[in-house]
Amino acid sequence: MKIRAYTEKDKDDIISLWRECGLVTPQNDPAKDIERKLKVDPDLFLVGVVGSEIVASVMGGYEGHRGWINYLAVKPSEQRKGYGQSIMQAVEVLIKKKGCPKINLQVRNTNKAVIAFYAALGYGDDNVVGLGKRLEHD
Repeated sequence: MKIRAYTEKDKDDIISLWRECGLVTPQNDPAKDIERKLKVDPDLFLVGVVGSEIVASVMGGYEGHRGWINYLAVKPSEQRKGYGQSIMQAVEVLIKKKGCPKINLQVRNTNKAVIAFYAALGYGDDNVVGLGKRLEHD
């Protein structure tokens, strides 16, 4: 898998990947999420390509205190080939180069398989409660 930065021509394929992976929810418009991401650290929005097909993505972020991971996705038919680990390592390197000391991410507590995946990469439960407030209502 080749890892590269997202480009605008990837938009439809990325949104299809996210839908296939169950990452799109009614409260999150993936096109708007992409637009927002391209305004802040677009270099941390990576895609993984096999041949000419996008099979993986990750959105990284760093706001000066903590790094964040969003939209990590690997096409279901391409999982268990090391692609998730590879694209995570790539975004971690880029985030660390920006001076980030720690990366956070959120996983629904019912998603045991994804929690196990991140645990295998060295991520652990910080024993905190994730809180959120929606500022935009559609």
